[in-house]
Amino acid sequence: MAARTALLLLLGAAGAGPAPAQGSRGDREPVYRDCLAHCEKRNCSGAGLRHFRSQQPLYMSLTGWTCRDDCKYECMWLTVGLYVQEGYKVPQFHGKWPFSRFLFFQEPASAFASLLNGLANLVMLNRYKAAVPPSSPMYHTCIAFAWVSLNAWFWSTIFHTRDTNLTEKMDYFCASAVILHSVYLCCVRTLGLKRPAFATVFGGFLLLFLACHISYLTLVRFDYGYNMAANVAIGLLNLFWWLGWCMRNQQRLPYVWKCVAVVLLLQALALLELLDFPPLFWVFDAHAIWHISTIPVNILFYREVKAAYLGFPGGHLSSHRNFSSARGLLHMPLDRARGFC
Repeated sequence: MAARTALLLLLGAAGAGPAPAQGSRGDREPVYRDCLAHCEKRNCSGAGLRHFRSQQPLYMSLTGWTCRDDCKYECMWLTVGLYVQEGYKVPQFHGKWPFSRFLFFQEPASAFASLLNGLANLVMLNRYKAAVPPSSPMYHTCIAFAWVSLNAWFWSTIFHTRDTNLTEKMDYFCASAVILHSVYLCCVRTLGLKRPAFATVFGGFLLLFLACHISYLTLVRFDYGYNMAANVAIGLLNLFWWLGWCMRNQQRLPYVWKCVAVVLLLQALALLELLDFPPLFWVFDAHAIWHISTIPVNILFYREVKAAYLGFPGGHLSSHRNFSSARGLLHMPLDRARGFC
């Protein structure tokens, strides 16, 4: 997830209830508030609630959609309709744009794109394990990075499916884990193979930073501004470290231009996050488009960089036997690196 990436772990105090409300113009509108109060009074208690539960699809109840959530959804669209009818700009509600729900998917495009990114990473992980022997110097570091990435895409899918206090934090924390692990991957590739003790100490520092980061956001205050600033700083460190290594080795390792191209492309795609607009067709916002755009980049990165580094035309190694002539080479360290969701 090359952009707003934020990291994982724990969540003892984070309940699975609705995500904390962030005041926005839409949910401050009197028409929205009146609609919500009337809907809850009519449908969310007594006989009205029993009727709601009897009519609610099983998949909605299993994914935690409550009567109040349904009222918010219906009143949101009532308010949006009035805004559009009067020619006003579409407002946000509770810090989010209005999305057209599909089944139980709250943000269907982002959820589906996150799932596809996860599947792409899983396919690449299996191909990587089939082509590269465990004795390869960077093997275990890259495998660990792949699983950290898969975990992040899993929680991104869950979060965009159902936005709750728990899923929001897991999405943010797991994304941060990806970018921190990418920094560690860079450290191992550039310094750790010659100075393993330094890489170990640096990895411990990153874990400590992650623990403090999560503890502050979970136990003290979930500060969106701090979280964004921390991830931007880590992302810039990751970016310039990789670019610096590539520039120093461009003569000795001719394939590094592909590494530069992919790193810069991922960072450029992350700029889509700066485009804040109402969802196209009430489905595709900038965040969803960003997630969609990273799918082919990950696949292209894996195939081309691996092909260039191992020196096999087409970049396809089907078994460990095919790798025997290249055992002395280090495989590309940025394998599947996105810089994270």
